[in-house]
Amino acid sequence: MSQLSKRDMLKGAALLGLGSALSACQPQARTSTLSENSTAQKNKIADNMSKNFSTDSLSNMAKDAAPISIVERKARIEKVQSLMQEKGVGSLLLEAGSALTYFTGIAWWRSERFTGVIIPAQGDFAIITPSFEGPSIEERITFGSDIRTWHENEDPFALVVDFIKEHGMNNRPLAIEETVRHFIRTGIETVNPNLEIISAQSLTRGVRMFKSPAELALMQTANHITMAAYRHIYPYIDIGMTRHDISDLMNRATRALGGEVKFSLVLIGPSSSYPHGSREEYKVQEGEIILMDCGCSVQGYQSDISRTFVLGEPSETQQKVFDTVRRGQAIALETAIAGTPAGEVDQAVRRFYESQGFGPGYKAPGLTHRLGHGIGMDGHEPINFVGNETTPLAPGMCFSNEPGIYLPGEFGLRLEDCLYITDEAPVLFTPLCESLTNPFNL
Repeated sequence: MSQLSKRDMLKGAALLGLGSALSACQPQARTSTLSENSTAQKNKIADNMSKNFSTDSLSNMAKDAAPISIVERKARIEKVQSLMQEKGVGSLLLEAGSALTYFTGIAWWRSERFTGVIIPAQGDFAIITPSFEGPSIEERITFGSDIRTWHENEDPFALVVDFIKEHGMNNRPLAIEETVRHFIRTGIETVNPNLEIISAQSLTRGVRMFKSPAELALMQTANHITMAAYRHIYPYIDIGMTRHDISDLMNRATRALGGEVKFSLVLIGPSSSYPHGSREEYKVQEGEIILMDCGCSVQGYQSDISRTFVLGEPSETQQKVFDTVRRGQAIALETAIAGTPAGEVDQAVRRFYESQGFGPGYKAPGLTHRLGHGIGMDGHEPINFVGNETTPLAPGMCFSNEPGIYLPGEFGLRLEDCLYITDEAPVLFTPLCESLTNPFNL
């Protein structure tokens, strides 16, 4: 049975609501081919597929996902405090964002009003927030009781400096998490110009880069959801659809499966030759590339999966590029062994690409971006699979593996699956793509 016939069967089952009866379908049941449809007919098919789309058969895959425990969050704080003591750091400042949630479980948003946490090298942390937000913060805390509030006519950064003084840390550096906004640092310096302020990069990365079994389980669920959403919408994708049509289907399926949509990038035809697309609008055409890059989160932990495929028969060039990218993913997996510098994974794939006539280096046609990025609570986290990264790989680190190739003005092709490092070998969250005509291994 050809892959094209298999997809046609899936399409027919989707339209008829017969997903559970696919095994009884026969290839000859298809009454027309893609090439037999006129433009008007193709657009009508796309419209009908969208109208007939349903998520009724999908169930929430995240309902039993276990949240990060209080015990684990406390252990994270103890670990970062241990690092602070080793480095002679007095206190650590976090503001609203993923780092705040990671250490305390408090999910908050960033605004012009400072809400954050200060963690001393020893002792309990304090939460600093506007007075009118105090009751809302109390609803969100699961441990810790020191909430310090400020009124609109008061300086929140005086509370930070007072806390540092109370803990006898005036003569030790204050480490600020790397994403904290500049006005916060400036506010603290204004209150106490003599306080040494340093980057907390080595502290927070020293904890967050290494995922626990509980974190990996949440990431696995998020990846399962994204892959299930891909597989559900695939039969509905048809000639004449726009990127917005396809993205909408993906978002609806992801939500029905219990994931929080983070992004659903769809690149069609020539727009795929730019890694993040172009402003030009294209509709799906037979034999042209469709590149999808989608992700969701579960309990704050993210997935990131890319697939590239064509409706119809791929061209010789498309197939060659696919085979090269697919081999690139395999080389990355062979190279990403604990103890190897992260940059070597990027370099190994790039050397192979150059042997196939792509590049050199980061030049197009070829791989114009890094091979992969760290991932966890943030879609992009340190460190990266990029040529100059010397940090050795270690168990618990998580990365995307996405060695795309881009031919400017023609098409681009990217395959992306995420992995985590173990003592033995990297482990994939999702199986690698089978082919251009069976991207989800159906």
